[in-house]
Amino acid sequence: MKRILLIALCLVCITGTASAYGLYMDCDESVQAGLPLKCSFDSDFPPGTTFDIVFYQSLTTATEVSRQALTIQDNKLTQYKLLDTKGLPGGNYKIEVQYTSKGEASLRSDSKTMQLVKIIDRSNEITITSPLTQDPDAALRIEGSIAKLGNDGVKIEVRGPDGVLFNNWIGSKATIQSGAGTFSKLVTVTGPGEYEVMFTDAKGYIGTVTFNVVAPATQVITTIPTTTPIPKTTKALTTVPTPWPTATQSPLSPITVLIGIAGTGLAAVFVMKRK
Repeated sequence: MKRILLIALCLVCITGTASAYGLYMDCDESVQAGLPLKCSFDSDFPPGTTFDIVFYQSLTTATEVSRQALTIQDNKLTQYKLLDTKGLPGGNYKIEVQYTSKGEASLRSDSKTMQLVKIIDRSNEITITSPLTQDPDAALRIEGSIAKLGNDGVKIEVRGPDGVLFNNWIGSKATIQSGAGTFSKLVTVTGPGEYEVMFTDAKGYIGTVTFNVVAPATQVITTIPTTTPIPKTTKALTTVPTPWPTATQSPLSPITVLIGIAGTGLAAVFVMKRK
């Protein structure tokens, strides 16, 4: 009887062990802010099993930063995921793998489904003194300083709409007062657009600065239609001369008539005498 119970117990243990699966996550322990955080995943869960990879910022309460899906493939090969850290402040973060398939799943005790990571933010070490918005004729002028860089130099990678334009180390000049290293570089760009400049020193990635190259505004000449004024025809005023007043003929008085007759008679007598 005892032997039967022992065999049954062993079968239960074997069955329980067989139904448990392993899931193993491995991420970078730290990363510079702005660079992708790399994680790898291995599992013997059945193909098609799904999980969510949840990225949290660990403050007083965990705040979700991002979430992406993970599906176990037929080949059971290692899968890799990149978590975006652009714009995230430095500090402690947490990554968890959450089971999302239907039904229940049992994990083996050696599974690793959670990891703490640290994001290191060095972007405040960069000071840019050249304009962040520039004209194509003068672009791209990259000038500034990096804290405690001294004369060690810095590597810059300039990436624009057409890809990488420059990727090399440039010299820096130490500032005696602060120990910062000043730098200056002119990179010819292909045209307007956003250009990201990535800074790296001997310690690793520092940060990325975005410059905008803006084409000068095209001057639009507005043609104002000219209206030809219609000449106004002014009629000349014709001045009609005022007629002189017509003398009113008064009827001859009898005396005037007698004098006239007498004059005529004398003239006739005078003519007769000459004959």
